[in-house]
Amino acid sequence: MGGRSGGTEPDDEALLRRVARGDQGAFEEFYRRTAPWLVIRLRRRCADPDVVAEVMQDAYVAVWRSAASYGGSAGGGSAAGWLWTIAARRLVDRFRARARQEASPRPVTVEPTSPAAEDVVVGRVLDDPVAGAVRELAPELREVVQAMVLDGLSVRQTSVLLGVPEGTVKTRARRARLLLREVLS
Repeated sequence: MGGRSGGTEPDDEALLRRVARGDQGAFEEFYRRTAPWLVIRLRRRCADPDVVAEVMQDAYVAVWRSAASYGGSAGGGSAAGWLWTIAARRLVDRFRARARQEASPRPVTVEPTSPAAEDVVVGRVLDDPVAGAVRELAPELREVVQAMVLDGLSVRQTSVLLGVPEGTVKTRARRARLLLREVLS
């Protein structure tokens, strides 16, 4: 998922620079490296395989078209984070479109049987006490923290993604913040 530091393989950031110059081989390598974890993250948020496939396709088309806009790690973000931001926004767009067609979207959550790759990354991104505190939150609070803090989604996007009203997202975010503050103090 992140850049490669050893060997002769280019890191993800270097691949994106080559993709920006129209290098199809670099694009294929970037896809090969990132698609497995991206599809897992999307499936954790959407149980509809057709929607996941559409979002994957849209996300990688966007990568091909806008690789030059990736600011690199100098801009404070990783290539994987940039890709996830694109995919998460595409997923929110799909949920919004579905909400317009239906009375309300019904996202399905799948209970993982082993630690998800996302949880492993959370542990690496956050300090151990913070990651532990986040893992201890109730699932509905943890989902809001992951969507808003780790995925960088707005209250509205989180609301659409989780299928709950914006007020509920705000309330859960506040409860999570208070609980985390209490546990970490």
